[in-house]
Amino acid sequence: MELSIIQIGNSKGFRLSKDLLEKYNIKDKVELILEKGYFILKPIPEPRKGWEKAFKKMNENGDDQLLINDVFENENLEEWT
Repeated sequence: MELSIIQIGNSKGFRLSKDLLEKYNIKDKVELILEKGYFILKPIPEPRKGWEKAFKKMNENGDDQLLINDVFENENLEEWT
């Protein structure tokens, strides 16, 4: 694919088509990797994408139990009052 370099303020850049952005799920940012004379643009996935659905499924399955107690047996909570 050939792209034209365009002036953007004091910098230069290129435009990506809407179809290309949608196909590769590119939102606001990409990671630019410089490797062996090539530019590689890598989409940055949305952090925690799908967590809400996964947590809901865990809850439905009863898998959302604490792995460790939130208060330890020998914890002295009076120090904090």
